[in-house]
Amino acid sequence: MPLPASASSFTLAAPGHRTMPTLRTMPVHRTMPVHRTMPVHSHSRHTPAGSATSKVVLLAAFAGVLVATTGCAGWLPWGDSAGVEKQIARYGLTADQRIAALQKEADEAREAGAAAKLTYSQGLIQALLEEHDPRVRCSILEIAADFDTPAAHAICEGGLRDPDLRVRMTACDVCGRRGKTAVPLLAACMETDAEIDVRLRAVRALGETGDAAAIPVLAIALEDPDPAVQYRAVASLREVSGRDLGNDVNAWREWASDPEARNSSPTMAETIRQIF
Repeated sequence: MPLPASASSFTLAAPGHRTMPTLRTMPVHRTMPVHRTMPVHSHSRHTPAGSATSKVVLLAAFAGVLVATTGCAGWLPWGDSAGVEKQIARYGLTADQRIAALQKEADEAREAGAAAKLTYSQGLIQALLEEHDPRVRCSILEIAADFDTPAAHAICEGGLRDPDLRVRMTACDVCGRRGKTAVPLLAACMETDAEIDVRLRAVRALGETGDAAAIPVLAIALEDPDPAVQYRAVASLREVSGRDLGNDVNAWREWASDPEARNSSPTMAETIRQIF
């Protein structure tokens, strides 16, 4: 006898055994991937108000600490004059304040008589000996250059032996303004100073004296093994001699070693160089 159509969905088994119906599984559906969103920060660039507020709070806290530790007048630039005077009494004048005071006194001394200038320049010697800041010592040398007194001359000479490089260089500049009397001092500095910068400054100052007495000294500088010193000596010889032999060091050596050549008239080539 044929089986009914519905029986095809069951499996035949031995008598006495029950069969389990075949279970149909549901189709598997793929899900879309879950995208995580970035957390929103309150301090992002799109909300500048929060950042500005935090900066104000930090600045206020910093100002509070300063006021608590130093006082209102201790850190503000517009502190009262009494506070400034107390600081000066406790710590002394700063380098800039000492320079300003020296320049003010120098202006007053220039307007006074010879006796006041002498007294002031003598006071500069003591100020130079007591000063520890090289920058202030340079200012003292610059001020002394304006006074034609024995004390001022001694200051300029002593500056050439200062332990600081900058002071010695300034002393060379100051001596160059004193003319013929400074030539021996500058010559000694040029030959003995260990720093090339000081020696170059001394050679330049020899040219600034404008005195022919510097020619034999500059002739020695032409023999220096450093080309920079030779070139600077040529420039200074051009200043003190009024001659122009170009940049040929040998030509200048020959000219400086021959006294007759020094007294001769400029050649045609020199005249052309001076014109052009």
